[in-house]
Amino acid sequence: MKPDLSLHPVAIGPLALKNNLALAPMAGITNAAFRVLCAEGGAGLVVTEMVSAESLKYGNKRSFEMLKLLPGEHPAAIQLFSADPACMALAAQAAERAGADAVDVNAGCPVRKVLRSGAGAALMKTPLLLAGIISAMVKSVKVPVTVKFRVGLEAGENLGPGLARVCEEAGASAITLHGRPAAQQHSGPVDLEAMAATAAAVKIPVFGNGGVENAEQARAILATGCAGVGVGRAAVFNPAVFSEIAAGLGGAGVEAASQAFRIRLFLRFLELNAGIYGEEHGLARARKLVGYWLKGLPNAASARGAFMQLKTLKEARELLIQYTR
Repeated sequence: MKPDLSLHPVAIGPLALKNNLALAPMAGITNAAFRVLCAEGGAGLVVTEMVSAESLKYGNKRSFEMLKLLPGEHPAAIQLFSADPACMALAAQAAERAGADAVDVNAGCPVRKVLRSGAGAALMKTPLLLAGIISAMVKSVKVPVTVKFRVGLEAGENLGPGLARVCEEAGASAITLHGRPAAQQHSGPVDLEAMAATAAAVKIPVFGNGGVENAEQARAILATGCAGVGVGRAAVFNPAVFSEIAAGLGGAGVEAASQAFRIRLFLRFLELNAGIYGEEHGLARARKLVGYWLKGLPNAASARGAFMQLKTLKEARELLIQYTR
C-alpha cells in the first residue's frame, strides 16, 4: 500500500484530530499564547513546552501555571518529563485535570541537565524504564498517552523501531519521532530511512518531525509511511505555516506569509501574552522570540533593541506598526 501523502484526519486512540499536522513542543516557545496562534494557523494538534513532573510533585507554582490551557488551543497535549514512573503518573493526572486532550512523554530532549536526571533522551537507553513510565501513565488517565523520542543518541544509530514497539506494547497511542540523533540537536539532515523503519514497526500513528518548513518536506516525511508531521521551528515566526503546508499538500500554489501578516500575528501574540502574564511580563517573555519575528525586516536590529525596552502594548504597537502597512 502506498503511503497517504495528503492532509487527512488522524486518530490518536480515542482522540480524533482534524488533520495530521502537529505543533512540536519547544521549551520557552510553545506557551499558551503561541499554541492558540498555531491552532488558528491550521495545526491539528498543539503540544505544550515540556513540564517537569518532579516540580509538579513538589507543588511548584510555575510548573502548574504551565499546565493551563486556553479554550482556543484544543486539541492540546501536555508534555511531561521525569525518569520516575510514579511521578509521571501523578503528573499525567494533573495534566488531565487541567484539560489536556493527551499527555506526552518527553524521551528525546538532548539538554544535558535533563539527561543527567535520567529523563529526556536518556530514556532511550533504558527502554524498560520508558515502558514502565508509559504503562503507569496509561493506567492513571483516560486520555491518550503519546511519546516523543529521536532516531538515536549518536549519528548512524536507529533505535526507532525497537523503541516504537516498546512504546506500543506499553500502551502508547502515538509516537513522534525526531529524525535526528540527540547528539545532533536541531541541526543537520533528517534520517528518512530511520523514520520509514520506525513507522513500519508499529500500528499506532507515527508523526515524523525535524526541519519541516514547507509542503515538499512534509510530503517527504509522509512518504516514509509516517501518519503525520510535526512542525517546530518553522512555526516560531509564522504560526500560519500549517495552513501553508496543508495547501501545498492539497496541490494548491502557496504564497509565503507576507511580512505585514507576520507582524500582525506577532502583535496578536503579544496581546495574548499580556492577557496571560500581564503587559510588562508578557512583553518580557516575548523578548527571546522577537528576533525570529523581525528577521529580514528593514532596520530589524534596531527594532529588536528598542523592543527590549518596551513595557506596554501601546509602545509595542507604535514600534511595530511600520511593518504592517
